[in-house]
Amino acid sequence: MAKVAFMGLGVMGYPMAGHLKNKGGHDVTVYNRTAAKAEKWVAEHGGSHAPTPAEAAADKDFVFSCVGNDDDLRSVTIGDNGAFGAMKKGAVFIDNTTASAEVARELAAEAEKRGFGFLDAPVSGGQAGAENGALTVMVGGEQAAFDRAKPVIDAYAKMVGLMGPAGSGQLTKMINQICIAGLVQGLAEGIHFGKKAGLDIEKVIDVISKGAAGSWQMDNRHKTMNAGKYDFGFAVDWMRKDLGICLAEADRNGAK
Repeated sequence: MAKVAFMGLGVMGYPMAGHLKNKGGHDVTVYNRTAAKAEKWVAEHGGSHAPTPAEAAADKDFVFSCVGNDDDLRSVTIGDNGAFGAMKKGAVFIDNTTASAEVARELAAEAEKRGFGFLDAPVSGGQAGAENGALTVMVGGEQAAFDRAKPVIDAYAKMVGLMGPAGSGQLTKMINQICIAGLVQGLAEGIHFGKKAGLDIEKVIDVISKGAAGSWQMDNRHKTMNAGKYDFGFAVDWMRKDLGICLAEADRNGAK
């Protein structure tokens, strides 16, 4: 059992922290910007909550975060009452936010100066993956920190891979989002085309899903797309944010 903090109890973070407590058996302290959410989590799972990131992170072996964007991440790490100011030497900070590779490298360098490890570890699998403890985790950072953190991360993951140095986890997540967005857009356009052509979409999907066009998105999303149901799962606003990160990185690395 490790002493763990988890900061950010959104759609993803709330169940991830729960798996660390219940499946992993760790001593978990949570922090959330809206304290009522942290209180609700403690009532449901046990553990404790702290009023600031610094108080949550103090004396912990592993500190996790899953927040909205680069600015939110800087706020809970190096901002006022941020976690980095309270973390003990030899601890590991694991960031599950989908953020830029730039901020990952910045925070990894700051963590190294302060004597603890930092892993950028964005996740894929959506709300269902988080709730079922079956996320894919793409990690950037040092091998030693990864080896220490992986058994703890395993509580909410089905796949955890070290992709390279700091920032590599975020770069891998960018590729993940590019691939997903392309498939979702193609599937939506195909279904729209089929409806306009007067075809039975269920019959169409039953046939084409068995061939080269088949995909996880087709198997899991065609029914709701065909029914015009979109108010669930991963928000379009978040995908737009993620693809904005991809485009900014593409400008830097020359990808077209």
